[in-house]
Amino acid sequence: MHREEGMKVKPIFWQDDAVMILDQRLLPWQIKYLKCTKVQQVAKSIKNMAIRGAPAIGIAAAMGVALGVQGLKSKRGLEKKFDRFCEIIAQSRPTARNLFWALERMKRVFEANKEKSLEELKEMLKKEAQTILEEDIAINKRIGQQGKHLIKPGMTVLTHCNAGALATGGYGTALGIIRAAWEADIKFQVIADETRPYLQGARLTAWELKQEGIPVTVISDNTAGYLMAQGKIDLIIVGADRIAANGDTANKIGTYSLAVLAAKHNIPFYVAAPFSTFDLNIPDGKAIPIEERSGEEVIYIGRKRVCPEGVNALYYAFDVTPVELITGIVTEEGILRPPFKKEIRNFV
Repeated sequence: MHREEGMKVKPIFWQDDAVMILDQRLLPWQIKYLKCTKVQQVAKSIKNMAIRGAPAIGIAAAMGVALGVQGLKSKRGLEKKFDRFCEIIAQSRPTARNLFWALERMKRVFEANKEKSLEELKEMLKKEAQTILEEDIAINKRIGQQGKHLIKPGMTVLTHCNAGALATGGYGTALGIIRAAWEADIKFQVIADETRPYLQGARLTAWELKQEGIPVTVISDNTAGYLMAQGKIDLIIVGADRIAANGDTANKIGTYSLAVLAAKHNIPFYVAAPFSTFDLNIPDGKAIPIEERSGEEVIYIGRKRVCPEGVNALYYAFDVTPVELITGIVTEEGILRPPFKKEIRNFV
């Protein structure tokens, strides 16, 4: 693996007039790209979890809108069509702040250039989407540098879900810190929660770390507390999908449980996220929209039903970790610490 380039397998990129999205539902068994030529295909890829992770969803959102404009033949009804492209993307998933942040950024470029020729506008929107991708990789590497000193030699670091290259433009937030520490020749090991029901930890995080040669052990989600009680976890680092103005953090379901356990056992609990994940319009975690997905995703593992017929399932994709359970938030500009509300206001 070329460490300076991030992963060889890119989660998302432009190819000619199409957006290529790595289908993460097939990993680690198969590497397959979805070729998206329409905005609806990008939105479907986001909704169906072919691409996931807040920063990656933001990149996909920007590329999806740009792709929609690429398909226009004239400027007739341009503003209405552009708004529709944004609406299609916005309806794909509700929790990840980066999706809406990226749409807002694309809207600003559109408003500033809508009087120009269609070809110029197409190029500017495509360029902006590509810039968001490139900036994300650079920001993730800065997050890694800001947080790598948290990991000491011999530590065991627990992470939840996947906040790595696959969840971003190609480097990672929580895994960006882990990557940066490993590149600095700090020797440690990682424990990855499997993260039911999509198994992002077992399938994606473990796959990424194996590519890097970083020692990783996968555990079932309900094992984490026992390991903490045994003194076998030294540090917890997770990603984020939206951070409220007071620091309350939405992340993959199960994160809140880890934070409560970490507090009980005096284990540092860090969140890693770029400033684009902060939402200052939301005062606290109670106002963060939490996506509820189909219970079928719990009832089935792949195509195999694991629950009896007639049994229902409940699946919230995210939960909210209250700010008082968070030790620090690692951003591209440094580590925010309590009082978080003041720190966030000063930085974001």
